[in-house]
Amino acid sequence: MLNDLQKRTAQAIVNIFETGHVQGDYASVTRLAGDSGGLTYGRSQTTRASGNLHKLVDAYCAAPEAARAADLAPYLPKLAARDDALDTDDVFCARLREAGADPVMRHVQDAFFDRLFWTPASREAARLGLEEALSVATVYDSYIHGSWARMRDRTIGAAGTPTSRGARSWTQSYLHTRRAWLAGHANRLLHRTVYRMDALLALADEGNWALDLPLTLRGQQITPEKLWP
Repeated sequence: MLNDLQKRTAQAIVNIFETGHVQGDYASVTRLAGDSGGLTYGRSQTTRASGNLHKLVDAYCAAPEAARAADLAPYLPKLAARDDALDTDDVFCARLREAGADPVMRHVQDAFFDRLFWTPASREAARLGLEEALSVATVYDSYIHGSWARMRDRTIGAAGTPTSRGARSWTQSYLHTRRAWLAGHANRLLHRTVYRMDALLALADEGNWALDLPLTLRGQQITPEKLWP
């Protein structure tokens, strides 16, 4: 549905949400007390508790010429077990950061986030008739951040389907629904993420459904030059 520029722009928006960088931070390791996902890592912050960090590290260790594979391979059994002791393992976290500088890790992460998040989100958006770039970015953001299906169903229950409501109106209803859920969640860490919905709603209010560039998000300007360094 989207051209490559729109895809990269949508991904850059989520990268900014996750790491504060247009291209994401491939070496970013985050450990927040109270985060049910546990340790998170990489361009768009995949989590230890979901098992996805194991999938990412396993793919990296299997990649030819992975410079840090020998450093990370011993941790694969603990990653497969979703062992929460890894969240406080400073040596492991340091090795993840070092691997993030490896071009092979960057390539593996790009393929990983496409395979596990972008492609399913794009298919789901197409299934619902959400064809414009901002709507697809909204779905992708929730695939990365979590609880897409729950908020989708809640929005459909309250506002109808995208077909009956209209894709733009439904997307805005979804963003308001998700914002209220984040703001009122029992996990207070999620209260701090309502900015994601505010930023996407601002783009809708501006009428930038195609994600035309340049655009500025949380102090970061997205331009074609920044998407293709």
